[in-house]
Formats: sequence, structure tokens, C-alpha cells
Amino acid sequence: MSLDLDALRALPKVTLHDHLDGGLRPATVIELAAEAGHELPTTDPDALGDWFFEAADSGSLVRYLETFDHTIACMQSADHLRRVAREFVEDQAADGVVYAEARWAPTQHLAGGLSVTQAVEAVRDGLAEGMASCAARGHRIVVQQLVTSMRHGSPRPDVARLAVDYRGDSVAGFDIAGAEDGFPPSLHAESFAYLRRNNVPFTIHAGEAFGVASIWEAVQLCGASRIGHGVRLVEDIARTPDGHQLGDLAAFIRDRRIPLELCPSSNVQTGICDAVSDHPFGLLAELRFRVTVNCDNRLMSRTTLSRELQLLSEAFGYGLEDVRWFTLNAAKSAFYPYDRRRSLIEDVIKPGFARQGA
Repeated sequence: MSLDLDALRALPKVTLHDHLDGGLRPATVIELAAEAGHELPTTDPDALGDWFFEAADSGSLVRYLETFDHTIACMQSADHLRRVAREFVEDQAADGVVYAEARWAPTQHLAGGLSVTQAVEAVRDGLAEGMASCAARGHRIVVQQLVTSMRHGSPRPDVARLAVDYRGDSVAGFDIAGAEDGFPPSLHAESFAYLRRNNVPFTIHAGEAFGVASIWEAVQLCGASRIGHGVRLVEDIARTPDGHQLGDLAAFIRDRRIPLELCPSSNVQTGICDAVSDHPFGLLAELRFRVTVNCDNRLMSRTTLSRELQLLSEAFGYGLEDVRWFTLNAAKSAFYPYDRRRSLIEDVIKPGFARQGA
């Protein structure tokens, strides 16, 4: 028996892996596409939501990524970016999220004439509007942005510089995303070296469409603070008569408490597993890795963080105490100053779970 969805919505939650361009409301996509002159598969909001889900539900990461052609086309002006960012905050707050990081690639939003700095500032302003709107309604939420480079394009050290230039001004860190196979994270070594010199944290998509070697490069060659997805780390874990034997990399990641940004529904859609009940999350949690729960792309997976937690509860029998652990893992792993993380945990998350009996 799974946890109740309404009860999960009432809990304070933290999301670390949520793409700004993967979480638009279908109605917003339709309105912005009309303003931008971009043709969509349909202009009915319900049908468009179905189209995104079905197109992403292909078992292929490459096909999954193609759905972003439509959302990115709707995010090419400062006004559109600001609106999408504001609604990102409002939708997270409506699901009970109290801290979120919105990742997106500024270089994909320049077709309308914006510079990368103008794009980042538009998202910054939209996040601020959303947080102020939510606070006025009594829900305090903090949302920061992670600026992202696309790994299948030419390396963009200028995006890494944005993470330094806008540090403390809504930007929490850096990421690389996109197609993994054939595009190892070490191609962006210059950006990662620059970020390390300037003490800026970064996460790297790894171990989703490519295996353990991708995770090894992200951690050992590039120095990632967190791993985006990382589900194929299970390939470095062997079953034995006595339980499980961790390989050197898996043991290192567990020992160092390197967070895994796991996204169950998204991984089912891209062919990592056939169902949430088969997802490596169960084993990784059992072996006490620092697992966190995330949506990846709420539009494409037709999901929310509360729904992801409910699916995991249904698949693995998790209760409120487990959800509390996953939430604390995420809060401890946020790219957020230590004193504010501590306040988030002690003043918001723990009391919120205590009110629900966990």
C-alpha cells in the first residue's frame, strides 16, 4: 500500500534535478508558442500534455530529448523566460516543495537576440517573482538556477563563467546535460577546472544513457559534487551469496556520500528499466547510498515530486520515515550555503515531517 498523494503534497520537499525547459504547463506552451509563431502538434492543453508524455515515453534518450524542441522554442525572449521561471516556482510550491534548483542551458535561448547574461537575468527575475508571489500566499520557497552546458555541443566555458559571475545572485552552480554516449564529461574539462578554481559546485549528468565509465569520469576526472541520475552505478555492484559486493567506484561514491539525483519515471521512459518497481533506486537505497528523488522533466513525465515519492512507496514499500530520509539527503546535498541548509532542515523540513508523524 503506497503513501497517500495528498499527505505527500503536505510534506516539505526538496528537488535538485528539475529542468526548467522540461516543466512548462501545457497551456503556457500553447500561449507562448502562438506569440513566438511556433507550430505545435496540437493546441488543446490536455492533448498537448498527452503528446509530450507519449513522445517522451519511447525508451530512447535521444527521442526523449527531441520533445524539448517545442518548449525551448517558447523560451526565446526575456518575457517568456521570466514567465516560465515564475511558473516553475509556483508549481513547485503547489506541490509542497520548499527548495528547488532549476537547471537550464542559456545558450539554447538566444535565437530571439538575447545575450547569455540577459537570459540568466530574465530567469533570475522570474524566480524572484515566483518566490515573492508564493511568500505572499504563505508558502516560503527558495529556488535557484543551475546554468548548464550541452555536452553534445562545443564546450562553452562562458557558461561556466556565468556560474561564477552570478554566484549568490540566483545561480547556485553548473551542470552539463544532453546526449551522453559519445560525449564524455571530460570534453568540458576546461569549464570544470575553472569552476574548481573559483569554488563553484557542479553536478554532471552521468550514468543514464552511458555506463560506469561516464560516472567515473564525472567524479574522478572532473570532480563533480553530485551525479545527475547515476542509475547505472549498479553495474559496479555485484550480487553475492552473502548480499552485494561494491566495486571500487561504487564504494568510493558511497563512502564519500556523493549524492545521486535519481529520477524514476524519467528513467522508465528512457529505457533504464521497465517499471519503477525495477528501478535501481531500491537497491541503491538499501545499500545506503545518498539517494535523492527528483522529477527530471515534469511535463514530459507528467509527474510531480509527490507523485515520484508515491510511485517509489508503492514499488518498494517506503513509509514517511523513508521519505524523510530522502528529503534530508536532498537538503544536505543542495548547492546552498551551510547555514541556510541547516536552517532549512531544522526550521522547515524536520518540523514539517513531525507534524505528519514522521
